[in-house]
Amino acid sequence: MEYASLLAGERWSDHPRCTHPLLAAVARHVNDHTSHGGRSNLTGLIPSVIGVTGDDPRVDAAIAIRCAATAIPVVAEYRQRALAVSLLTAQRFVADMHLRSPTNDDDELSGRAQAGLDRVARAARWAETFSAGHAMTPKAFRRRSAPATVRVSVIGIAEAAIPDPDSLLHELFTTVIRDCTDRLDSDFPAPTRLTPAVLTR
Repeated sequence: MEYASLLAGERWSDHPRCTHPLLAAVARHVNDHTSHGGRSNLTGLIPSVIGVTGDDPRVDAAIAIRCAATAIPVVAEYRQRALAVSLLTAQRFVADMHLRSPTNDDDELSGRAQAGLDRVARAARWAETFSAGHAMTPKAFRRRSAPATVRVSVIGIAEAAIPDPDSLLHELFTTVIRDCTDRLDSDFPAPTRLTPAVLTR
């Protein structure tokens, strides 16, 4: 994200204005929890996050759902429970947004969350009981729940007992970028694609 700020002509920062805050959070967490070798494979994605920003609250839901649904089948059981609560919370957020201003994306987002829950039926049942009667405002979802979902998802994948967590983290980051790009317009000129050599000069 620091190199993204540089390419966008901003002040050097890992929280640049040119990137949606939650997408930037995914980038930071993936970078921090990927191995040294895997990290070099992320550099070519830096230009892809520049200019991908906006105020659509459904983007936060899309990112949180993508992260949780990707992580939930492979993480430890206690994290599955946390992510099941996250998916239920995101579903409710989308339902609330649908009541305010329906869009064609709502069914897709809700279905993606449900597909993640269906993969961990026991954790999903626990989450239903745990979260019954709990309400969350849209503001709280965007400020607390969605960022926490991203963090737990990425750390859970990094620490999961799977053969190649780096590859899954890379795939997750790439997919989140695509999800955001599909929903947000870029007003920034596309920078030259970077290679690891460029970043180590």
